[in-house]
Amino acid sequence: MRVFFLVGLYLAAIVAANLTVAAFGPSLTIVNAFLFIGLDLTARDSLHQAWEGKNLWLKMAALIATGSMLSWLLNHNAGTIALASLVAFAASGIADAFTFYLLRGRAWWVKVNGSNIVSAAVDSLIFPTLAFGALLPLIVLGQFVAKVAGGAIWSLLLRFFQGTEKSSRQKT
Repeated sequence: MRVFFLVGLYLAAIVAANLTVAAFGPSLTIVNAFLFIGLDLTARDSLHQAWEGKNLWLKMAALIATGSMLSWLLNHNAGTIALASLVAFAASGIADAFTFYLLRGRAWWVKVNGSNIVSAAVDSLIFPTLAFGALLPLIVLGQFVAKVAGGAIWSLLLRFFQGTEKSSRQKT
């Protein structure tokens, strides 16, 4: 799958998640976790693979910062959400990259979903706590389950489209 497409998908999803949470509050975070954050966690792993050995850490940091900055630029009232997103995604990104690396040599689906479990746990604990100023156990648990489930579905979809893209390139 093209890197630019994944970057655009990642940024669109994180900005949509941040802005809808800023508008509707904690109650929407579980839906966003399933629809948008599971996608981001999975897209991040595809980008990890594409960028490995090519300034991976710098590119990931820039991607995370860009998502938060775009969220804030589009809605200055989303500043707290954008900052919480930045911190949570940076921490979960480190956990994700480390786990993804430990799972090298395994099937793509195992690497992606294994690292998503770890990064979903980190993100689900940090984001709502910083964004809303309190530990919200039901939100944390709901987000974790939604991110893992959403990530699993997105991993299948992204892998399917990657395979479709490779097949169409081979035919030409």
